[in-house]
Amino acid sequence: FAGRRCCTIPQNGGKVPRCMSACCIVKLTGHLEETKATPVEEPETKKLKLDPEEGNKGGKPDGKRIRGQNKSRPHMKHTAYDEKRLCLSVIQDNRECPFGDKCHFHHSVAEYLATKPADIGESCYLYDTYGKCGYGLCCRFAMAHTTPDFKTMVNAELIKANEGRTAVRNSLDKDLQIRLRKRSVTFDKSAEYLEILSNNKDKKEQQGNGKTPDKQPPVKTVGPLTDVDVIKLRLCEKKQVCMCMCMCCGNLPFRRVCKRFGADITCGEMAMCTNLLQGQQSEWALLKRHESEDVFGVQVEGCFPDTMTRCAELINSNIDVDFVDINSGCPIDLVYKKGGGCGLMTRTKKFEQIIKGMNYVLDVPLTVKIRTGVQEKCNLAHKLITEMKKWDVSMITLHGRSKEQRYTKLADWDYINTCSKLASPVPLYGNGDILSYEDAMKARETGVSGIMIARGALIKPWIFTEIKEGRHWDISSNERLDVLRDFSNFGLEHWGSDTRGVEKTRTFMLEWLSFMCRYIPVGLLERVPQKINERPPYYLGRNYLESLMASQHVGDWVRISEMLLGPVPKNFIFLPKHKANAYK
Repeated sequence: FAGRRCCTIPQNGGKVPRCMSACCIVKLTGHLEETKATPVEEPETKKLKLDPEEGNKGGKPDGKRIRGQNKSRPHMKHTAYDEKRLCLSVIQDNRECPFGDKCHFHHSVAEYLATKPADIGESCYLYDTYGKCGYGLCCRFAMAHTTPDFKTMVNAELIKANEGRTAVRNSLDKDLQIRLRKRSVTFDKSAEYLEILSNNKDKKEQQGNGKTPDKQPPVKTVGPLTDVDVIKLRLCEKKQVCMCMCMCCGNLPFRRVCKRFGADITCGEMAMCTNLLQGQQSEWALLKRHESEDVFGVQVEGCFPDTMTRCAELINSNIDVDFVDINSGCPIDLVYKKGGGCGLMTRTKKFEQIIKGMNYVLDVPLTVKIRTGVQEKCNLAHKLITEMKKWDVSMITLHGRSKEQRYTKLADWDYINTCSKLASPVPLYGNGDILSYEDAMKARETGVSGIMIARGALIKPWIFTEIKEGRHWDISSNERLDVLRDFSNFGLEHWGSDTRGVEKTRTFMLEWLSFMCRYIPVGLLERVPQKINERPPYYLGRNYLESLMASQHVGDWVRISEMLLGPVPKNFIFLPKHKANAYK
């Protein structure tokens, strides 16, 4: 108790500070006589933090593995890998550069090619797919579509076949971005709802003790979102809807991989509503939708009714989505301390205003993702779900862990089953620890309407195929490399085939490999299935590539990326986001 401010021992005849704790008063009065003879000892000096290299080598003092995030990891911008690019005027048919001598880019093709890194391969995915590569000589596969006189080739047949096709939607319009930055976008429906909300608050204050119920604002809602609303299903396919929602690596190229393996519903990464309202390009990129995503939703985070309602109206007016999801299950402290994420679960009045406000302005269903609660042994979800039914939520996704548990504890599917019964008729999707079709079958035995998969899809994206076909797939290392090749092609299409796009694709691939390395081939398992929270032992694969894919060293992940994206630049640095991947 000596370290507490209210219990410090006074010296030189000072007054005893008042303390509200009875035990502290007893300890304090009993300790006064000892302090007359013995002075208070100075606290120990703080121990110096170890260097990152020493910390990684030694681990924690108690011998435990290092957990958490590499928050101070080195961050290399993708612009650093391409110091001086070829001017856009030269790429676009040698037109005159509007900046003249002030332009910092190359205008001489010969000078640029002298400093440009060697080509990665002999064929360009963009040229083979669309008939033209917009990156021209800057493309890292440029020789596949460049004539001897440095002209970019065009395949007229492919261009005609892709005419009118929009592969990616929901891009941020430049005019809208300017208006958002100038704050000239009008939010009529949001203003109407907020005015009603303000009037209700004033009436409540005038009523004094609030005996007369206040009038609630009219909410336009689509009601509970049933299985038939989500996707057309036969009777035998009920409760088999698989949803892919990944926060860490759930980018558009990865979602395309999941769709190929049979994911029914996909959802974008969490976007901050304040950043969307400011027109940040990087945040709007999280809302992009590929043409293969037939049922697609966006996930937003915020903690105030006004910003969340305006953000919902902005999304409703400008992008094409099938549903909007509120992430009230994010456990990150940066989000939680501001009142967002899991913090909304303890702020029910604000949560209610946010849900009703977003329902008021949206034409698509509004869904909510929550956890069991904030503290480990204090579940809140069952209380919140009964209230959400009154707030007209269309669907609820429940992660079977609390904020404090993070990912080290097993998901509580018994509690998810209890909550699914309380949520009826509103559908409830369960989430947590699904890594095989057997895990999915056990989840289906509960009352959930569907399952949501996140980490399981990062470890093995073919899990959707396993669930649909009801089998364990002993996928070979060559097939897994083909999956990574598809991802690299999708990444080059999404982020670009120049040096910057290649290195951005590589970075996201390496982040994915930090999860994928945890997969153990079915043919090597002593017992099936693999559990998501069990740390795999070190093992030798059936061939060199399988052993390489099982490695948990960054250098080996880089070697795998070099098989698909060529050698890394000299100044390349990568450190995974997570120090450890939530094993028990």
